Amino acid sequence: MIVLAACVALLGSLFFAVGAALQQFEAAAAARPGLLRLARRPRWLLGGAAIVAGGGLHILALSLGPLTIVQPMGVSSLLFALPVAAALHGRRPVREELAAAAVVTVGLIGLVLVVPPPTTEPTLSTPGALVLLGIAAFTALLAGGVARAAAPPWRAGLLATGAGVLYGATATLTRVLVDGAWEPWFLLAVPPPAVLALAMLQRAYAIGHFAVAFTALQLSDPLTAIAFGAVLLGEPLPTGVTEATIAAAAAALTAGGTVALARTTPLTQR
Repeated sequence: MIVLAACVALLGSLFFAVGAALQQFEAAAAARPGLLRLARRPRWLLGGAAIVAGGGLHILALSLGPLTIVQPMGVSSLLFALPVAAALHGRRPVREELAAAAVVTVGLIGLVLVVPPPTTEPTLSTPGALVLLGIAAFTALLAGGVARAAAPPWRAGLLATGAGVLYGATATLTRVLVDGAWEPWFLLAVPPPAVLALAMLQRAYAIGHFAVAFTALQLSDPLTAIAFGAVLLGEPLPTGVTEATIAAAAAALTAGGTVALARTTPLTQR
């Protein structure tokens, strides 16, 4: 069952990577990467369907095997996404790009593995939910504002980071809705940050630096969910010296790989 869970998670990562690459291709080709305009493009919708399928496979994998096996497989979507996106744009990814992506992947896996699984059902109060949504909205707006004055690679990264924070907040609310105690209005609170995150992500994709945008998304989304889970839901964090050392090393690898990816040639020359 563990091998099956790993295979299903790997397949889900492939679907997610293909979907992200398709949406980036269409966002980069659009004169204005707004959601209403992109929703008229069949290939962008196909990318969305692939992402939904990848998410479904990831959930299925979690039902078949432990989190410590499934989550690292999900991170591998970065290694799938770069070659697919490059092929769509008619070029090959350079070795330096793939090497940097591999470094980021190793760092993300390290960060995922040191986080202990939750031991209790999550509970979120109305004030806690308002704090969660407020912090996520403020961070996304701040990232979007700073991105206006940033160079193209960092603009893509900042917009994708804002999207990742919003997705992380959405994931936290969804976890409470699925497994914990919640208020009825939480059902209405989930769609707005998810839609805003999708819009910000398409703006990031349109810039052309797909490697930076996708890496920033892959990093900010889970870290935001982990932070909100620890602060608002009381979920555990790594406390031992070994876990802290691994987390620090993984963070350093992720940061170094991200900086290296920011220096690579963009997929689309604007």
